Amino acid sequence: MSRKIWVKVDPWDKKLATTALEGGADGLVIPPGYSDTAKSLGRIQTIAEDGDLKIGKDVVYFTVTSSDDEEEIARLARDKKVILTCSDWTIIPLENLIARGAEVIAQVESIDEAKTAFGILEKGVGHILYTPSDPADLKKALLVLKAETGALDLEIAEIAELKPLGMGDRVCVDTCSDMKEGEGMLVGNASSALFLVHSESVSNPYVAPRPFRVNAGPVHAYTRVPGGKTRYLSELAAGDEVLIVNYSGETSPGIVGRLKIEKRPLMLVRAKIGEREISTIVQNAETIRLTDPEGNPVSVAVLKPGDRVLAATEDSGRHFGMKIDETITEK
Repeated sequence: MSRKIWVKVDPWDKKLATTALEGGADGLVIPPGYSDTAKSLGRIQTIAEDGDLKIGKDVVYFTVTSSDDEEEIARLARDKKVILTCSDWTIIPLENLIARGAEVIAQVESIDEAKTAFGILEKGVGHILYTPSDPADLKKALLVLKAETGALDLEIAEIAELKPLGMGDRVCVDTCSDMKEGEGMLVGNASSALFLVHSESVSNPYVAPRPFRVNAGPVHAYTRVPGGKTRYLSELAAGDEVLIVNYSGETSPGIVGRLKIEKRPLMLVRAKIGEREISTIVQNAETIRLTDPEGNPVSVAVLKPGDRVLAATEDSGRHFGMKIDETITEK
């Protein structure tokens, strides 16, 4: 699940509301009578007594005083979104609420509180209500909180084999973000082993750089998306989120602008991490690059056995893109 941020603009403040919209907030909690005014500024969900989601009917507030409140919160959350106010986020086992499917929203008043709440809720809920002190505070908070989705531990994989294949349907993912050198997407044949495929941010004699693009792999391949999930490349569509990753493992969400699926010659890439073999398939072209441990793009046309590239692996299996504690073998 990607992070969701509502912003409290009560009392009404046009400048705060505009800052929230421009910063990518997912909803505005506002006083009664301001829903149309908010929507005149841009398309956004309103939460108010007369909003898209109605306070008291669709959304309720709950002040947490002890861990004994868990049962009542879970009951309320069966048919409502529950905004929690809590002076100490360790006071209640939020993971237990998540396991029950409770829709809980942490109410916070600073970037540090927001980061703490997102950290505690990392197992399934990523939704906060942010109360800003002023527009500058809100702008900074949205920039930080929307950009951060955490970090991954990337590993070094040693290339074992490169094998030209026949033709197949290859997916280019064009995002709404320009990526820098050392950035790309995680792609692989198995959801548990993904290579860092570099963006097309590199100048070359054949085509101009397209830093918004990752020539990712064939239609069957997996890619990592926000929330710790994976999806097939062929499932992605305009407006979906993907995970942009750099060579240090830092991640940020990216929005898909379009997919380009075309028949192209393919290449199998096999590598090893210790005794474990992993693989991916990419287009057989000089402009397709993996990423070395220093963040340099390395063309598949010049890769050779013994070269080192970056990958992300995990031991758990996945079911419909979600990590599960089950042994699944993918070959």
